[in-house]
Amino acid sequence: MRPHVELIDDRDLIDHFAEFEHATGSATQRHLSYDEEDGSASLKVRFDTDWSRPAGVHHAETEWYVLSGQVTIGDTVLGPEGFWMAPTGVLTPPISVTAGTEILLFREYGDWHFDLADGDREFVRPDQKLVVLNSADMPWIDVKDGSPMRFDLGGTPVPGLYIKMLHRDEQTGFYSRLIKAKPGWREAPLAHHPCSEEAYCLDGGFDYNFGKMWPGTYFWRPALIRHGDFTADAVQGCTWLVRSDSDLVDWYTDDATVTMSGTPTNWGPGYEQTLAPRFIEPVRSRSIGSWPDPTHQ
Repeated sequence: MRPHVELIDDRDLIDHFAEFEHATGSATQRHLSYDEEDGSASLKVRFDTDWSRPAGVHHAETEWYVLSGQVTIGDTVLGPEGFWMAPTGVLTPPISVTAGTEILLFREYGDWHFDLADGDREFVRPDQKLVVLNSADMPWIDVKDGSPMRFDLGGTPVPGLYIKMLHRDEQTGFYSRLIKAKPGWREAPLAHHPCSEEAYCLDGGFDYNFGKMWPGTYFWRPALIRHGDFTADAVQGCTWLVRSDSDLVDWYTDDATVTMSGTPTNWGPGYEQTLAPRFIEPVRSRSIGSWPDPTHQ
């Protein structure tokens, strides 16, 4: 299982050699989250050179979302906001990518292995197909008009949100979608879900109990983790790519409190310090700016 990741900025992550087989070209990846048991991962990938790969099948359910640049899959050219998804064992046509392109890459239930092939594997379900689309051409759908996500426990849609459904598995409910919140949108109670949830912020931002999201920030959250009191940016709102391993239902908690108590044993008034004071620079994200030079005031 993936560890709980909340909240990171992809600019603070280390570049690794990208995990591609049978490909020509150079690419690097940053690990947003990674399951070291089965190889499932959410990655930000940058193609440093022109890149290509012949047709074949993945060992994992595989999705690409184009952040910038150009990806050609089969006969379809995808620019920013382009998306494709191939279930495990479904034939993926030849792909070519221009240098400098950046994508989000998601793998589920398997690792990076890729077999050269000219057709689907025998175990592929009839409803499992390659999905290729340009999300920029899709309309935003208000959740009140019907959506298999963002319902409260009573089945009422959460207002102020719009979606573009990218893909949904008919059997498991696992799906990827874009969500846009209106400027100033707020959802006050703490919520948790009976499913995992991950998100990458594309535009705008919002504040919540774990911090603040802005473009390039990410979380992967297992089921039953309480989170919330969301407030979207007052001017831009927020747009993010969200994925869940089943249809998402909000279970709310009102009047939630977190209390810590105890008796001090070697600190506080009346206790002598056993260590000399140490002056340590507080931990902070490098993405906020360069760290100060400690030799200069």
